[in-house]
Amino acid sequence: MSLSILQSVQPGGVIEIAPRGEIDVDTAYEVKEAIAEVLAKGRPARIELNMRLVTFIDSVGISAMVAGFQTAEVSGVKLIVTEPSRFVHRQLWVTGLLGLFGAPEPYYAGAATAPEVDPAR
Repeated sequence: MSLSILQSVQPGGVIEIAPRGEIDVDTAYEVKEAIAEVLAKGRPARIELNMRLVTFIDSVGISAMVAGFQTAEVSGVKLIVTEPSRFVHRQLWVTGLLGLFGAPEPYYAGAATAPEVDPAR
């Protein structure tokens, strides 16, 4: 499976980078390049790495995310992860990097529309 990356401008000058597919040894550089490209164009208020559609990430992919975080930080821009897939969330948690990226909750399809269940019932 390949990787595709969409970029969009969100309200408040936030740039969203949304990879889709697998981030591994063959595609990790694309994530770093997307972050560097955003920073080369200017200084957004924040960069949000939306990881909802990432099905797999390996150690090289995680390293690319950390490198992107550091590049953004040097430029004075905060980079956070939003909506990580359960796989990505677990990898960030296992590596101890969840807090670095803003400690996002894992994305669950349909979670926004599902009614809250009261566990006390």
